[in-house]
Amino acid sequence: MTTAMPGVRPAVPHFSSGPCAKRPGWSLQALTDAVLGRSHRSKAGKAKLKRAIDLTRDMLEVPAEFRIGIVPASDTGAVEMAMWSLLGSRPVTMLAWESFGEGWVNDVVKELKLKDLTALKAAYGELPDLSKVDSATDIVFTWNGTTSGVRVPNADWIAADRTGLTICDATSAAFAQPLDFKKLDVVTFSWQKALGGEAAHGMIVLSPRAVARLESHKPAWPLPKIFRMTKGGKLNAGIFEGETINTPSMLCVEDYLDTLNWAKSVGGLKALIARADANSKVIAQWVAMTPWIEYLANDPATRSNTSVCLKVVDPAVTALATDAQWDFIKGLVALLEKENVAYDIATHRDAPPGLRIWCGATVEAADLEKLTPWLDWAYAKTKEALPKAA
Repeated sequence: MTTAMPGVRPAVPHFSSGPCAKRPGWSLQALTDAVLGRSHRSKAGKAKLKRAIDLTRDMLEVPAEFRIGIVPASDTGAVEMAMWSLLGSRPVTMLAWESFGEGWVNDVVKELKLKDLTALKAAYGELPDLSKVDSATDIVFTWNGTTSGVRVPNADWIAADRTGLTICDATSAAFAQPLDFKKLDVVTFSWQKALGGEAAHGMIVLSPRAVARLESHKPAWPLPKIFRMTKGGKLNAGIFEGETINTPSMLCVEDYLDTLNWAKSVGGLKALIARADANSKVIAQWVAMTPWIEYLANDPATRSNTSVCLKVVDPAVTALATDAQWDFIKGLVALLEKENVAYDIATHRDAPPGLRIWCGATVEAADLEKLTPWLDWAYAKTKEALPKAA
């Protein structure tokens, strides 16, 4: 492997898995129409928020009978809101194969203290056995494991005649992978993932079945104000028409509107999925001809097209202790950052040491093609620094 420095850098080195790359051509000038210095409850402010909800419905192809709300605290807030508001009336099945799914399991066990719970888990790189999911239970799962690069291949494993609700954390899948809303009762995601919006705001999408549960079920625990989606036992419809529970950043709202309008201009959901697929194909072609790297996801059918997670398979590195492997990865990504080639592409701190490259629709395939020679260069330079075997 050559250690000659490549001659061409990616035009945009933003390959972080969150916050993710801004849409192509983005600049602060795109936000000059933001409703700043005014109440979000003003006519102008509510119109912006309602526009964000309507464009989200259009771009994600959400059924008309589903409710869409803007909520606090990113995807985390949206998932917690769903679990605290909806769980407790029947047994629950939790699926976990990476850190975020594991976090939802811990919260349901340790905070909600539900006893009638089945946790189906798998190691990084694998999926749990989906055939073991009981459709009579409520189901909580991530569609795309952001920290493992493993996604569910489809929703065929969810029964159409289920009696429980499905709560789906879709934050690194929405706008990049097809979501089967017929099988999903709650869908959550954040602005800073697949469309590269600004952070701190989440989205929650509710099916009619989820709304019925909200209006018929009273949780056994107190609900913080920011989790309350009902008023007087009925759905607080205002939340789903642009009246947010707390004060949103109207600058962030404008940024989300800008990226939604961009998504519409390039062809909507189908085009966004195609862009992410084309991007992940660039990495797949590089992995296929690169002996030192491999996917963390073992099954090609479950490999993410957004948060692409990779592991080093060179024995010179895998023979090292885990801390030393992390040091190797940190050294590699530091070289790339120093050269302004790629920022923030180490795997998540809870995942096995490796690389994680965002391939969502806001990334350009040409930049990924320019990145891969730099990955080889940084790997070779970092390996040179390893102690030589005696």
